[in-house]
Amino acid sequence: MSTKDEAADADADAAAAAEGQVADAAKGNWVDAYAPASWRPALRMMRADRAIGTWLLLLPGWQSIALAGASIGWSNADLWLTAWLVVAFFVGAFVMRGAGCVLNDIVDRDIDDKVERTRSRPLPSGQITLRAAIFLLLGLCAVGLGILASFNIPAILLGLASALPVIIYPFMKRVTWWPQLFLGVAFNWGALLGWTAMTSEIGAPAVLLYLGGIAWTIGYDTIYAHQDREDDALLAVTSTARLFGENSARWISVFYAIAVVFAAAAGAVAGLGWLFWVGLAAYAAHLAGQVWRLDINDGALCMHLFRSNREAGLLLVAGIAMAGF
Repeated sequence: MSTKDEAADADADAAAAAEGQVADAAKGNWVDAYAPASWRPALRMMRADRAIGTWLLLLPGWQSIALAGASIGWSNADLWLTAWLVVAFFVGAFVMRGAGCVLNDIVDRDIDDKVERTRSRPLPSGQITLRAAIFLLLGLCAVGLGILASFNIPAILLGLASALPVIIYPFMKRVTWWPQLFLGVAFNWGALLGWTAMTSEIGAPAVLLYLGGIAWTIGYDTIYAHQDREDDALLAVTSTARLFGENSARWISVFYAIAVVFAAAAGAVAGLGWLFWVGLAAYAAHLAGQVWRLDINDGALCMHLFRSNREAGLLLVAGIAMAGF
């Protein structure tokens, strides 16, 4: 790249920052391009301009819904209930991922302004006040509770219980080298909730899927955390990226392998047919490809591989769902 091109990129980044765009959001995203200006700080704080987190929260729920339906066969399943849950989990993931991000930013406001990638977020950059952020959090939680109230009683109780890992997670980077584990516990709760919303009970296949999802999250969020490991080290913020260091690829391989094994166990216990194994093989190949390509010193590649887990999760959803026909 020429000096002229580098200068042009620098000017473009400066202009974006002046307009309040967040550093790690894709340029030209729908929030920055189309949302009313007064809505943008709240939407940016909810990460609406970065959809990957919503997908990663949503996919365990969709996998679990598909697992419950496929286990009894789609010809025997309540398709109206299934359709509603697919939509409800989509909306709920958007809302509750937003709530989790707002809570995280409130807790991390003394850290985010010291990290290059996060200082442009709405709270540290002054686009939104702490008071407004708290009201936003309460509003999002109210919407999430409204959606949860449409489920059966066991699913409602299980959904309420998810508040504990969500509240705990933002503090874990201060007290443990394993915040990615706690993120996995919170982010994969849908694997338990989807099955329960379909069947009114927590089944063994859902528990196995949940455990596999936790391992999956540790893997992909370790990749993500490598973007910040130098800043994290300066701020004494802990992560599996810093813990694993140069051995990260090996450890990520281990956790991805655990994710595949537990997903396989979930499908086997649920009695899924051969199409599930085709989808599982595609899921495993995708995860292996991420590790093969990983360069922990290439931040842009780490972000790309992290985002590609949407496709990995969708492959597993497809394999589970097809096994029910």
